[in-house]
Amino acid sequence: MLNNKNQFSLFFLTLVTIMSACISIAEKPYIVAHRGASNEAPENTRPAFKLAWEQGADAIEGDFYLTKDGRIVCIHDGNTKRVAGTNLVIAASTFAELRALDVGRWKGERYRSTVIPSVEEVFALVPDSKGIYVEIKCGPEIIPEMLKILTRSGLKDEQVTFICFKKEVIRELKRVAPHYRAFWLCSLKRDKAENITPTLEQALATLREIKADGFSSSLGNLSDGYVQGIIAAGFEWHVWTVDNPEAAKRCVRLGAKSITTNVPGEMIRVLND
Repeated sequence: MLNNKNQFSLFFLTLVTIMSACISIAEKPYIVAHRGASNEAPENTRPAFKLAWEQGADAIEGDFYLTKDGRIVCIHDGNTKRVAGTNLVIAASTFAELRALDVGRWKGERYRSTVIPSVEEVFALVPDSKGIYVEIKCGPEIIPEMLKILTRSGLKDEQVTFICFKKEVIRELKRVAPHYRAFWLCSLKRDKAENITPTLEQALATLREIKADGFSSSLGNLSDGYVQGIIAAGFEWHVWTVDNPEAAKRCVRLGAKSITTNVPGEMIRVLND
């Protein structure tokens, strides 16, 4: 039989173990499937998003444009040349014209006849327990229609995160729909003197001015001090596009809230080891 001292020691050890496990779970970042599981399936398509869920992704990320006739479609480039072979400009084309294209065959015969999905179709693929990162590729003109569709979609506010490189888009989103989380995307570069641009001070000034909830940066040119400065200022830090296991582990150590990757299944395995 255990005496009181031994019982307390066992209780304390069990409590510490449970707390450590909880902390470990809490610190694990969201794994976001970049354009779906795009390493294996054609990016920004229903097959890529479905595969991301099968691989256990926490969220999917998709790119969205407004068409000539006011529909919203999921595609990364401003034209269809790379994924369809036929060069149609999204903003100058109708939904029907874009829908007639095959954007899957370039990734393999099994994906022949895959079409560009509408935003409604993409939203319908998001399970109740999962999320979606909506990257707006055009300008603020897309926002009114996007918000109408979101209202009808049945998705909860907390399932949706907006991301955009354009400051004016994030600013407008937070003005008209402050209940949605919105992150400013930023590709970090180095100038001739090897300084990171934008500087930390410039990045923080922009985040405050547009009322962004977080900073989503490229993996390249990233410094520990830069990330620490973003987090210390009260902003979430998110990172893309991370396919390398060691890079992913570094991002976890730095405090990434989400890691966007082309290989969600592999990232999950790496970070669970």
